[in-house]
Amino acid sequence: MSDPVTLAAQARVETANASRYLTQLCKHWSHKFPDTTFTPERGVVPFGEDRRFTAEADPDGLTLRVEAADLETLTRMQGVVAEHLARFAFREDLGGIAWTRVG
Repeated sequence: MSDPVTLAAQARVETANASRYLTQLCKHWSHKFPDTTFTPERGVVPFGEDRRFTAEADPDGLTLRVEAADLETLTRMQGVVAEHLARFAFREDLGGIAWTRVG
């Protein structure tokens, strides 16, 4: 059986607080999605069988990735992740989050 997650989009956010935001996002969603795993450098939130969010932090920024089985869900996930990140990073202007479709 193949992986039901077939579409992906990625965004890069330049920030010195990448690890903090990664941790906040993962802790927030871990209450609803108990299979969430994270370290200061990488987090994975399995939103469902066909949806997943991954974040990777480094000293210069945060790389966000969403994966979904269809374009509508992928687009919705991009908005959810961007909205939550903006809420946690309210003290900092991260600029617009530009998502790019990836293979």
